Amino acid sequence: MFLAIDVGNTQSTLGLFDDEGGLVRGWRMSTNASDTSDMLHSRLWGYFMKDGLSLSDVTAAGVASVVPALERAWRRCLATHLGEEPLVVSAGHDYGMEVAMPVPRQVGADRIANAIAARRTYGAPVIVVDFGTATNIDVVDERGRYRGGAISPGLMLSAGALFSRAARLASIPIEAPAHALGDTTETALQSGLVIGAAAQAEGLVARIQAELGEPRATVVGTGGLARTVARATTLFDAVDPDLTLRGIREIWLHERA
Repeated sequence: MFLAIDVGNTQSTLGLFDDEGGLVRGWRMSTNASDTSDMLHSRLWGYFMKDGLSLSDVTAAGVASVVPALERAWRRCLATHLGEEPLVVSAGHDYGMEVAMPVPRQVGADRIANAIAARRTYGAPVIVVDFGTATNIDVVDERGRYRGGAISPGLMLSAGALFSRAARLASIPIEAPAHALGDTTETALQSGLVIGAAAQAEGLVARIQAELGEPRATVVGTGGLARTVARATTLFDAVDPDLTLRGIREIWLHERA
């Protein structure tokens, strides 16, 4: 089995794939840059035990990380378990997708994984909107090349900044309201955060699509809050929460071919 690990700034997602590429089980954990390889191994073992799985069934693994300290810790953890180095997705490496940007090494590992999985699943052109700590928009053009995108503060990052200055708002659930016109403090906040995130994505995707020209790109939502935002917009042709994890596996398949 293959274990894919996507280390984000706030949360990390883990996905266990069978030999046919089916996602057997997924987990989500808080990202803590001070975690050691031993601590990560203990957490990993606990997840497998909880779900009646055996960690010994993992024969290969890959990591895409935006947190350098945890990239090193996961590398040590997995190398100890596997007896060999895991795949570590690196910016600027050739994974079978041309990065048509002036400085390809600037592209984050998770963004490349998103683009590769999106092209594989949905074809090209395709635009991915990833709702994480930051909201990343990643663009693959008609020729299958990674072209760049946009990065903005994520929904929860914006909410956290607001809640830190207005403590009474912190208990309001983050969900899509029925209307953009909020008639209570709760629905006004939900409108501003969730519908606001949707409207921002709509506007950016529309401008990017206009710059790409024809044909129209497929638009895919992913990330922890994709389903929440998708309830407030018709922008997405698909919502695919496991896109990044599948991208890590696709990169691993490319590297071993």
